[in-house]
Amino acid sequence: MIHLPPILALTPLLVMIFIAAMVDLRERRIPNWLNLLILLSGLINAIVWASPVSIGYALAGVFVGFALLFVQFALGAVGGGDVKMLAAVGAWVGPLATLEVFIAAAIVGLIIVLSQAVATGRLQKLFSNSMVLVANFASFQHLGREHVQATGQSMRSVDKPLPYAVSVMIALCVCVAVRW
Repeated sequence: MIHLPPILALTPLLVMIFIAAMVDLRERRIPNWLNLLILLSGLINAIVWASPVSIGYALAGVFVGFALLFVQFALGAVGGGDVKMLAAVGAWVGPLATLEVFIAAAIVGLIIVLSQAVATGRLQKLFSNSMVLVANFASFQHLGREHVQATGQSMRSVDKPLPYAVSVMIALCVCVAVRW
């Protein structure tokens, strides 16, 4: 097995996530073939090449990435491609780094959404809509999934929400730079 510095070993992932972000930005979806390529290349990398994680950690990363976004997918907050993409990233970086990327992507997304809301004069609407969504989520058992999903779709504070792959791309770059 050849060992490369972790930053070089992750370069293919960074390139594929950049492509995913550009496609997601343009088409508002991440193709299954691209998510599958990221996933399989991450698992193969863990087995035969220069991965900073073992195959066990790669599989655990897939599970963590999937689990972190599945509930949001079930509520209609993210698309299926977003779930598959974070799971695929997990194959490259393992469970702990997948959690770090998830948290960093949430922070990046928050900064971008707040900036958009300020720039478009919709900050107050963003906060009021957020309070309604929190109340609905807190009452999820009584209201049901369909009601919470419908409310989430109707309470958007921006015209075109930021594609999740863009936040993940930025977060992944930051995490790679900080960690390795």
